[in-house]
Amino acid sequence: MQVVIVDFGSGNLKSLYTSLGKAKEDLKNINIVVSNDSNDVKKSDKVILPGVGTYSDCKKGLESVKGLRDALEETVRRKSRPFLGICVGMQLMSTVGLENGKTNGLNWIPGQVVPIEPGLMKHETLAKPKIPHMGWNQICPNKSHFLFDGITNERYFYFVHSFHFLCDFEDNVLATVDYHQSLVAIVEKENMLGTQFHPEKSQLLGLKFLSNFLKWKP
Repeated sequence: MQVVIVDFGSGNLKSLYTSLGKAKEDLKNINIVVSNDSNDVKKSDKVILPGVGTYSDCKKGLESVKGLRDALEETVRRKSRPFLGICVGMQLMSTVGLENGKTNGLNWIPGQVVPIEPGLMKHETLAKPKIPHMGWNQICPNKSHFLFDGITNERYFYFVHSFHFLCDFEDNVLATVDYHQSLVAIVEKENMLGTQFHPEKSQLLGLKFLSNFLKWKP
């Protein structure tokens, strides 16, 4: 099985590659490739799209690599190969992002990516939450999923983001995180998953999450 980490100039590629190498230790015949070659994406059995930075810059980076957008559409949407978007890679699955202006996304999961607003506080003496949302937070699954297999009830993962995904349909929200308001932590649709948190930075639970993705057969 070949797993491609898509390199479009934005992402924790080394950290993710290393984490996947640890996550697949108990699995056999898995080849992990970091590539921006559309042919590698088309030949892959699973695709991971990491993203760090702004929504607009990541989308430009993706579009700048010849044939890469079409390869993703063919592999993920038409061939239904399992897909994992991480952080901005997850946000790009949306219809549109509003960071640094309006930018069209991949439109795989209906919704928009908008700034985190502090909102109403539970108690007026509490300090406003810091933006970006950065650090360890517990996710709350909305329903059962193979991705949570073997993951304890603690479910703490590492987040770094100032914008969040507002899904049009609740069915596409697999898990949320409470940061003074409910924010989307994981999105899903058919063969596609996306995490707002960084599994590659989330220590043992992150490795278990990645291992489950490698085993996942939607």
